[in-house]
Amino acid sequence: MHPLNTFLLFVLTAIAEIVGCYLPYLYLSKGKSIWLLVPAALSLALFAWLLSLHPTAAGRVYAAYGGVYIAVAIVWLWQVDGIRPSGWDLIGAGVALCGMAIIMFAPRTA
Repeated sequence: MHPLNTFLLFVLTAIAEIVGCYLPYLYLSKGKSIWLLVPAALSLALFAWLLSLHPTAAGRVYAAYGGVYIAVAIVWLWQVDGIRPSGWDLIGAGVALCGMAIIMFAPRTA
């Protein structure tokens, strides 16, 4: 899979997971409608399916995905929660993305 496609698939996967967790948070913590649990469950099912599309070992995918998840969560913090990330947030996300790139794109013989 092309590196850009891999990265975009990770981003979609992270969005699906965050939405799947954010909607129950709204219900449980903010008193929003219980009906938010329906799209939350669908989003988490989409998340699991998207993880299955990666063409490498599951453990490697989960490890690398974590780096992209961190970066997407920081964007979510800014765009949805309205909290501007600190420089430390951005540095941490950058380090996590570097880790993802090393895990996913390192040369492999098997």
